[in-house]
Amino acid sequence: MMRATLPLLALLALAACGGRPAPVADASESPAHAACRAEARNDPAVVALSRQQNPGNFGNQQRVEYDMRVAGLRAYRDCLRRNGLAAPGGVESPRL
Repeated sequence: MMRATLPLLALLALAACGGRPAPVADASESPAHAACRAEARNDPAVVALSRQQNPGNFGNQQRVEYDMRVAGLRAYRDCLRRNGLAAPGGVESPRL
């Protein structure tokens, strides 16, 4: 009985040492896309929402973080349209 479990334990130990392959790095953003992302972070709507955060209130923090993501994404897409750039993500836009 012990002889049968020893190879099984060795296989399990070898499987535990194996890992997933390294994730493929995303393509780096162009300078124009990076500038639009920076502009979106400094958008007045995003800044105004960040001032509404209340760290002591979990519900408020969740709502404000969601609203900030939506406002930031809207500002990012507006900047891309203004500069005539294509939005990343193909047919369906990436979800945050």
